Amino acid sequence: MTERPVERTSTRTTPDRTQETAVRAPLGERISAKLTKATDEHRANANPESQKAAKKAAVGGRPPRRARLRLTRVDPWSVMKTAFLLSIAFGVVTVVSVLMVWSVLGAAGVWDSINTTVQDVVGGQDSAGFDVTDYLGTSRVIGFTMLVAIIDVVLLTAIATLGAFLYNMAAALLGGIEVTLAEDER
Repeated sequence: MTERPVERTSTRTTPDRTQETAVRAPLGERISAKLTKATDEHRANANPESQKAAKKAAVGGRPPRRARLRLTRVDPWSVMKTAFLLSIAFGVVTVVSVLMVWSVLGAAGVWDSINTTVQDVVGGQDSAGFDVTDYLGTSRVIGFTMLVAIIDVVLLTAIATLGAFLYNMAAALLGGIEVTLAEDER
């Protein structure tokens, strides 16, 4: 647990003992102090060689430890597994959302409205048997959505894995992405 700064404002003396009351700083001052501290830490992390920024960021204690790391390789197998899992989840969400939208459109009477509009525009006995759900039925739309979701799973998995291979080749030439990590004070 971290200790919060407490301001002592007054001391009351009773015959038995001395009692101190503590009052916290106003919310605006606490927020301002936190923002100032976060800004100082950000400046210290942005320029790790700056001793002045590191000293300013360390209020009272030691400066936060920083480590400069370089991401030089991404394992394509782990990228493929993760991308496959996430693309499966995306496919399921796609199918469920299309099913929900299709159900809402049916409950709202959109298909009956389209049938009525087509019968009014075309007119005659030929249009009396027209039903839009014969062409765009729920089973056809869900089947098409599932086909698109399966294709997306394959493509997203392949693209992510290819991206991992390309990153590894670029990192071998250029050195990779450099990241500076800083220790949190909590």
